[in-house]
Amino acid sequence: MPTHSILGGKVKLYRRDDGGDHWFCSAYFQGKNRRKSTKTDSLPHAEEIAEGWYLELRGKGRAGLLDRPAEGKPFKTAADIFLDEYKASVSGERSERWIKEHEAHLENHLKPYFGKYTVPEIDADKAQEYRLHRIKTALEAKAAVRKKKIAELVAAEKHEEAAKLEAQKDAPPARNTIENEIITLRMVLKMCVRKGWLKGLPDLSAPYRKQKKVEARPWFTPEEYKRLYLATRAYAQSPLRERFRWDAEQLHDLVLFLGNTGLRPDEAKNLEHRDVEMVKDEATGELILEIEIRGGKVGFGNCKSRPDAVKPYQRLLNRPKWTPQGRKPRSKKAMASAANAELPAPERPQPTDKVFPGNHIKLFNKILGQNGLKYDRDGKRHTLYSLRHTYICMRLSEGADIYQLAKNCRTSVEMIEKHYASHIKGVLDAAAINTTKLRRKPRTQERRD
Repeated sequence: MPTHSILGGKVKLYRRDDGGDHWFCSAYFQGKNRRKSTKTDSLPHAEEIAEGWYLELRGKGRAGLLDRPAEGKPFKTAADIFLDEYKASVSGERSERWIKEHEAHLENHLKPYFGKYTVPEIDADKAQEYRLHRIKTALEAKAAVRKKKIAELVAAEKHEEAAKLEAQKDAPPARNTIENEIITLRMVLKMCVRKGWLKGLPDLSAPYRKQKKVEARPWFTPEEYKRLYLATRAYAQSPLRERFRWDAEQLHDLVLFLGNTGLRPDEAKNLEHRDVEMVKDEATGELILEIEIRGGKVGFGNCKSRPDAVKPYQRLLNRPKWTPQGRKPRSKKAMASAANAELPAPERPQPTDKVFPGNHIKLFNKILGQNGLKYDRDGKRHTLYSLRHTYICMRLSEGADIYQLAKNCRTSVEMIEKHYASHIKGVLDAAAINTTKLRRKPRTQERRD
């Protein structure tokens, strides 16, 4: 590599080995090796450019305008330390999926973007720049993928499909997706504050969106809920195939159980038969279920069901446990041996068995689609969680005490007032709202004679 020195060896001129003809200049100044291309292949001209560049460096250095090495802990190092601490601290308390989500945020998005910064350099402005960067890069990536697919369809002479794909518009990442990544960033910075690497936690909230609109959570109206459990009951009575009968019956009882207890789907999944007890309520004299909640979102809690949850649970308690059916015999010999074989006695659920051992999400979504119940009137998707929302909304519309309802559902009064009571007209008392004050007629002054 040809080199040349000027200004007493303070500046060096060189050409790269990649075959380029341009001269480059370099100088070590204020603890950093600085380089620049002269963009010329003439050595005398390159010397003039290099000399002017070095003198400009000295002037900026005296004025304090040069970028000095950033002080503070690098973000990549802090992110790795946080991830190790977080895994060890929440082991057994948080699910592996939750931990992997934070790890994916750091590895896929946060470290590639904030890796060039130190922890003190990350502030509210950097967080907003990250939001804009995520939107821009995601749209560019989707546009590149769509362009590639269009080229493949054109090559395959599928012009109609290519035209439809070209007319589609790419959607940016969901707001919650980016905000979840900001939550991970905030957790890393909180650890840095605790360790003394950061003086204070910056405000990472999104600007221009200070007040969120109150949105009603998707729930089944009484008419929709009736259509749902009638559809699940009809499918349980005549399933598509006999081997699907057990799953269909379980799903029907799951819909009724969640709709009359208000349990979250994860709470119902962790529920065992020893956690459920049928008792006679002293206040109403009706048979109800007393349920001990273990696990789920809030951990331990208690719940008292409506009387309509007793019959579904009795069916669950008396239904034989599911056993693998195996492959259907095809040959005559296998069919004959299967017919002569003694079937094992049906085994009832034990106290330590799960109440809902299976996963019925696919069948639930299938029935929703067949009956036009997949979305609510606002276009939000119905899920098993919607049955909990249905329970709360129905109890409010029937005049249930909001404090007792919040305790029974293991949530707060504030959450119920914000997400449920705001769109239930039954909680409004028209007599209290439309009250009128009696007005007295003005007294007329008596005329004196």
